[in-house]
Amino acid sequence: MATEIKAPTFPESVAEGSVAAWHKKPGDSVERDELIVEIETDKVVLEVLAPEAGTLSEVMAEEGDTVQSEQVLGRIGEGKASGGEKGGNKSEKKADAKADKDDAAKSDAKAEKPAGGGKQHQVKAPTFPESIQEGTVATWHKQVGEAVKRDDVLADIETDKVVLEVVAPADGTLAEIKAEEGSQVESEAVLAIFTEGAAGPATAADKTPAASADDGAGDEKVGDKILAPAARKMVAEHDLDVSKIDGTGKGGRILKEDVQRAVNEGSAKKAAKPAAAPKQATAAPAVEGERPEKRVPMSRLRKTIAKRLVEAQQTAAMLTTYNEVDMGAVMSLRAQYKDTFIKTHDVKLGFMGFFVKAASEALKRFPDVNASIDGNDIVYHGYQDIGVAVSTDRGLVVPVLRDTDSMKIADVEKGIVDFGKRARDGKLGIDEMQGGTFTITNGGIFGSLMSTPIINPPQTAILGMHKIQERPMAVNGKVEIRPMMYLAVSYDHRMIDGKDAVQFLVTIKELLEDPARLLLDV
Repeated sequence: MATEIKAPTFPESVAEGSVAAWHKKPGDSVERDELIVEIETDKVVLEVLAPEAGTLSEVMAEEGDTVQSEQVLGRIGEGKASGGEKGGNKSEKKADAKADKDDAAKSDAKAEKPAGGGKQHQVKAPTFPESIQEGTVATWHKQVGEAVKRDDVLADIETDKVVLEVVAPADGTLAEIKAEEGSQVESEAVLAIFTEGAAGPATAADKTPAASADDGAGDEKVGDKILAPAARKMVAEHDLDVSKIDGTGKGGRILKEDVQRAVNEGSAKKAAKPAAAPKQATAAPAVEGERPEKRVPMSRLRKTIAKRLVEAQQTAAMLTTYNEVDMGAVMSLRAQYKDTFIKTHDVKLGFMGFFVKAASEALKRFPDVNASIDGNDIVYHGYQDIGVAVSTDRGLVVPVLRDTDSMKIADVEKGIVDFGKRARDGKLGIDEMQGGTFTITNGGIFGSLMSTPIINPPQTAILGMHKIQERPMAVNGKVEIRPMMYLAVSYDHRMIDGKDAVQFLVTIKELLEDPARLLLDV
């Protein structure tokens, strides 16, 4: 008896889907719970598993067809396909598939036995989460023919949230790069071919023809220097004098890293070389009055930041309320205990620990500020997960401290230091930047005296810290010079009333001006 293969039950918000890919053909045998077809909706890709073991006897919805919830996609028959005209056709298809598979296996076997020996592997992009569709090859840290150790970083894949590292599967050499820097890749796309085994005579033999060919597709010889392709491109971009760059590659080969070092040090500029004068003279009209311009594509992270910030301003009824806080008490506390604190906890006592703890307490008292908006629903969170904005060369990222109410100030400081270091190195995980019920951003470290922070959707509020500046203040009828900081809370007026936003900010001010309140919960 045939078993029906049905589309999954779609959520209420999903009306229909389309058949993205069949992983089996009629006549193929399948095992129970084996992936058989994928249905793509406007939100996610749903996997359909085989309900029973048997043979795929009929496909009723071809790839690209639009299907409804629980629609019959195909049928599974019992046992193996045999007999009759249909069975014969299926057997032929199966035989053809087997022949194709055998041919592929033979070609794979050939590929796995290159002339110099050593098994070959496909280097693939990481499996991206559902929220990430594709990534960009940001950097290749190794070049073709370069010897690498197991788990060495081969390449960085930049997504709109994080940078993912691709590592070497074993000791060996990079045989071929299939996705150049800047190219778009999907989840598990093949990036390169990797040859297992140390870079011995086989690698040298493989590299010799490329070096002697010198046809511009591989290395290029400039004077007495040999440039790798990536290095050649960077030299052209920065208009460098190749003779001033020392190569660290095999045989003095100039690698991309050598050029980058020369750029950073400024040691390979052409200006001092007389031979470069004619070239500069011919290039002068393009520069037009020494006002050069450089056009580079926007990174994925920068695109995502721009999109979210514009979206926040377009969708939220955003207002900002300001106040100022006397930081004298917190600064005195830091000065008194900073040495003891670093000895005890192996981390410096900063300001963020106090602000995170004060914000956690204020969020408990004003649950509307700790809520988020999901469509037409308001989600009240019974916990405080505070995101801390971290600036990197790639852009702004917001890793999240979880359950800050139960964290000690030392734990907060350690978490922020760790986030900052890993954010700058591109090592943050996607799960560390998702969620969050509230955000704190500190523009004061860059000298900002006052600013209007933008809400991080779907959150409903964000706290902006600023520079501490001494100002004359009236204290008990006398003028005193006090270390003051402006605070700003931007909030979504659809969710939070002005009274609550102001009182929330005043609560933070009071807790910081008298830190003992944090201990006494008053």
